[in-house]
Amino acid sequence: MTYNGGGDVFLVGSRFEVEGRHAEVMLQTLPPLIRVEASNDRAKLRLYIDLMMDELRGGRPGAFQMAQNLSHMMLAQTLRLYIEGLPEGEVGWLAALADPKLGPCLKAMHSAPAHSWTVEELARIAGMSRTSFAQHFRDRVGETPISYLTRWRMMSAAAKLVREQDTITQISMSLGYSSDQAFNTAFKRVTGQSPRLYARRQKQGAEA
Repeated sequence: MTYNGGGDVFLVGSRFEVEGRHAEVMLQTLPPLIRVEASNDRAKLRLYIDLMMDELRGGRPGAFQMAQNLSHMMLAQTLRLYIEGLPEGEVGWLAALADPKLGPCLKAMHSAPAHSWTVEELARIAGMSRTSFAQHFRDRVGETPISYLTRWRMMSAAAKLVREQDTITQISMSLGYSSDQAFNTAFKRVTGQSPRLYARRQKQGAEA
């Protein structure tokens, strides 16, 4: 296409659908527009675009799947560049993931939500004192480490409740709760609904 009577402009569009509480956390921290400016980074994305267009034009077997995978690579690369370019004082989930001290702590909690994490244990992973870690975590994430862990557990529980593959007892045990009552109390405190009510309303919304 030609823009404003000038030279050629190459335009590629992709649309991604995300769902679930984890997706909400990420989308809430993203700006409406991400612009990739560094030449080296543009070159990487342009390579993905060229490969995608080659697949779509060639019409070879598996071309659509190849193009889909390349579009996912473009999205991941763009998000990575955005995270790496966040300013030092940025607050939020993505900023914490990019933080060299907090990133490993978040990954540890995400990979083992059932573990009985303590602030002292997380501080050791970050290589910081307990007090410094707790303050740094609150400054970058906007909440305490234990509050974040509880919220992450409840987001994981919400996703499992929607899939309806596990019982409430199985879900509570997989997230480190010793009883259904303790899990129900934590879930209602975070979401404002009981697990059963949440699952029922999500199902009704999907059927509407």
